Amino acid sequence: MKMEELLGKIEIELKLRNFSKKTIKTYLSCLADYFRYAKSVNNEPDIDLIKNYLLAKQALNQSSRTINLHLQTIKYFYREIAKSHIPIDIKFAKTPSKLPIVLTRQEITDIIDSLNNPKHKLMIAIAYGTGLRVSEVVNLRINDLDLSELTIFLKNAKGDKDRITILPEKIVKDLKLLIADKTNNDYVFISERGGKLTERTAQMIFARTLKKVGVNKYATFHSLRHSFATHLLENGVDVRYVQELLGHANIRTTQIYTKVTNPILKKIKSPL
Repeated sequence: MKMEELLGKIEIELKLRNFSKKTIKTYLSCLADYFRYAKSVNNEPDIDLIKNYLLAKQALNQSSRTINLHLQTIKYFYREIAKSHIPIDIKFAKTPSKLPIVLTRQEITDIIDSLNNPKHKLMIAIAYGTGLRVSEVVNLRINDLDLSELTIFLKNAKGDKDRITILPEKIVKDLKLLIADKTNNDYVFISERGGKLTERTAQMIFARTLKKVGVNKYATFHSLRHSFATHLLENGVDVRYVQELLGHANIRTTQIYTKVTNPILKKIKSPL
């Protein structure tokens, strides 16, 4: 079977299993790269070939996360598509343990206050005040909002799960002005050319604003979500509730924020 035909078959399988478009694109890209390296693909895995493939990626200084993604995709292909019963006993690469980049409350205020465009100001405020991912912000529709209950209902969020998060009361008035002439199914944040804002546009707006206010941290749009979680924990909100608001499947993912909110560490004075 030609590679194009095989990839087409895999795409159909992924769609039938209701994988997200982003996941399908990633899997197909990884497998196409692996198939090109292997030259010919059988239904049974060649363990040595797979190891050499991963080592070649390591030699190109690709990150552990990238290498693990390729290994995960290869394992999925042989297990679920090729129906091989031969185990691929290759351990995932150790990934560096990095703390999330968190902005202070004052930095958040400075960023929001520096924005003159009401739509952009509200977009950053919502991202921080609700803990939404950038993809969730740009895909937010008016009928997702419950302004009276101060909640947002997210349908088919990451992992194809629904969840509810909080909506800050202080931005309700501005939200009403922004959506006043729109229908319930319209996007909350519409680009100048019509349609929703792109993730890239939202990220660029944040990056420019970060530079404008002189914040020198390696922060990204996702840092607003990190800051939301961290500040909730600092306010005494139980980590299990923060997990629900963020939509994390595993509480260990949420617990990373406890490492940047440890009050005892912050009270320790340097001996210098």
